[in-house]
Amino acid sequence: MADSPAPTVRALVVERRLVPDAALARAVRVQEETGDRFEAVLTRLGLMGEGQLTALLAEECGLGVASADMLAAAPRVAGVSAAFLRDALACPVAVTDAGATVAFANPLDGFTAEALSFALGRPVRRLVARASDIETALDALYGADEAAAPLDGMADEADLERLKDLSSDAPAIRAVNRLIAAAVEARASDIHVEPNDHGLSVRLRVDGLLREQEPLPATMRSAFVSRVKIMAGLNIAEKRLPQDGRLRLAVRGHDIDLRVATAPSIHGESVVLRILDRSSLPLDFRSLGFDEAITERFLPIIHRPNGIVLVTGPTGSGKTTTLYAALSDLNQADRKLLTVEDPVEYRLPGIVQTQVAPAIGLDFAAALRSFLRQDPDVIMVGEIRDGETAQVAVQAALTGHTILSTLHTIGAAASVTRLLDMGVEPFLITSTLNAVLAQRLARRLCPDCAETHIPPPSALAPFGAHAEPLRGQRFGRAVGCSACRGTGYRGRIAVLELLIMSEAVADLVLARAEAREIERAGVAGGMRPLVADGLAKAQAGLTTLEEVLRVVVAG
Repeated sequence: MADSPAPTVRALVVERRLVPDAALARAVRVQEETGDRFEAVLTRLGLMGEGQLTALLAEECGLGVASADMLAAAPRVAGVSAAFLRDALACPVAVTDAGATVAFANPLDGFTAEALSFALGRPVRRLVARASDIETALDALYGADEAAAPLDGMADEADLERLKDLSSDAPAIRAVNRLIAAAVEARASDIHVEPNDHGLSVRLRVDGLLREQEPLPATMRSAFVSRVKIMAGLNIAEKRLPQDGRLRLAVRGHDIDLRVATAPSIHGESVVLRILDRSSLPLDFRSLGFDEAITERFLPIIHRPNGIVLVTGPTGSGKTTTLYAALSDLNQADRKLLTVEDPVEYRLPGIVQTQVAPAIGLDFAAALRSFLRQDPDVIMVGEIRDGETAQVAVQAALTGHTILSTLHTIGAAASVTRLLDMGVEPFLITSTLNAVLAQRLARRLCPDCAETHIPPPSALAPFGAHAEPLRGQRFGRAVGCSACRGTGYRGRIAVLELLIMSEAVADLVLARAEAREIERAGVAGGMRPLVADGLAKAQAGLTTLEEVLRVVVAG
């Protein structure tokens, strides 16, 4: 089989009927229009993943697979140009007097192996590798040579045509694509690229914490930012003002949306890319961290025919995701659902979604007011930021609508006092507010390496009386393995508290009581505070005491 491989990747895909006919015709058309490799078109369109394609070629040719670690240790080989290796998507991983071992993205191309054998003056043993791994290895070996010195300084001329030329250079394209692909593989939620004296620092936010990555050279500074701007449809000549945009591309076989924000700094423009992977969006409450007890209390509340349900917490605590899960549960043919957001992060089928545009007068209050004429059953308001929006939401709830929204407060009880501060009358709050859900996001223990242990009393001391009944109990502990990249955590889980508007709570609201009194009444009525919920999840082995301390107590 290895001596007589199939002639092309396209022929192999057709022969094995790996792609539907309509999709195959689309891929052929894209290849003819762009001149790209057929295998690159397959992965870019999401018809096959890189890993799937690599496994297919390895099986067809009877070859081994070169891992990313093997390629990362590849030597720099004399006698072969970087341009040839990039064009051929090949990387020598070992060279001895007896022969050379070379990883190929497409081992069906016999010409490249023959050319390398001739150039190196020794036989070539073939391996198969993912194209992205080969590109990463070649960038590490030759990237500094290919980052042409004239690029440094061109950006200072702020010349539009030169910026376009910079952004279309192969190193810039590869750097952007490689970084996005690496972020998606690392399950990052954000990419932060910031200029400094030495180049571009790169950090990925994974499970809520930033991780530093290999920096980009100073010669890439203008080219990288310009490339991102072009992809997001932004003005590459405007460097003085912040800009926001959006782009979509196929990464590792599926579509990824990215929200792009640029901002000026003393060293140049910084870029933040928010990764919106629809395939990883959890739209069921259990996967978010809702246990059976809180789910049984929360679901009937969001299904009430009218009233307000608020989700509160700091920025990045998963409030919008929880609202999307609620909308998904409410999304039925007999209900009309509308949202007004800033910005619209995920597209939800069957729901009318609108993005605010304050520049033309379409803020949350104006959009909510106009939505009431659309005869909706449920309206999601991205955030209640001011008294006007709060008043319109209350009026909408009084007239028979269900309002879902977010509020920035430290806890569920504090949301009630926040509404009072916004000027909402106490009797209106008790008449319309059904419940407030407060939440934080803690890192979830990696299921492949997590352990349990009995922590010392000092570890439980910061949790006060909530931890007293738990002394001597076993709790989750982070270890670290290859699956979680040594962190001990993989993914995040919500730590929650649900305050329901009971008679006792309503009486305190009418008396304009403080948040602490409202919280005590909520606990007496069955609310489990954030700290207690976090401890319960740590005891269940879902997270750790350190994470609960970080996001609930210290946060």
